[in-house]
Amino acid sequence: MFCSTDSLQDFRSPESSSDGGTVSFDGNAEEPIHNLASNNPKKRAGRKKFRETRHPVYRGVRLRDSGKWVCELREPNKKSRIWLGTYPTAEMAARAHDVAAIALRGQSACLNFADSAWSLPLPPSSDPKDIQKTAAEAAEAFRPPPEPEASRPQLTEEAPAESENVCYTDEEALFGMHGLVSDMAEGLMMPPPHYDDDVEMFMHLCIIKMGQIS
Repeated sequence: MFCSTDSLQDFRSPESSSDGGTVSFDGNAEEPIHNLASNNPKKRAGRKKFRETRHPVYRGVRLRDSGKWVCELREPNKKSRIWLGTYPTAEMAARAHDVAAIALRGQSACLNFADSAWSLPLPPSSDPKDIQKTAAEAAEAFRPPPEPEASRPQLTEEAPAESENVCYTDEEALFGMHGLVSDMAEGLMMPPPHYDDDVEMFMHLCIIKMGQIS
């Protein structure tokens, strides 16, 4: 049986909250309006061969292999479920559950948070699409802020060292031997002279030696 949104408006503003187990909206009321999931521990799943994916406390919240949390809620007196979305945190999924639970079950809803009864928005109707939209919007209000990027050490270019006063001497100009280096390079590229015999080579070396002595 669906709970109309008009009837939910009667207990949107709480006057008192007990020790966290129940929520009361009428000072004269003795019966609690909502139960909390934390006061109703879940029974262990009977499946032993499968990993438990249900959240240990929150109702309607399951963990996916990707590390994200999904939420769905069974419609009253039906076998069908309303899919409420995938969220990065369990709290966001639990808030989406509370929106749908209040819209579908009213005062008999079991909530994950005591303040959900008056802090969360109500869907405009009990239509599953309206519940899904309102639940997603309500969950977004509890999305954690993005983590700041880790400060990376900035690579600073070292300032080039100041050039010292270095004096260079032009040895070719100093000794009047312009083109010495280029002449030496050309000499290395020339093939050695050809001699017919050792006597001719010896005579050539003697001439060069005498020229150096004179």
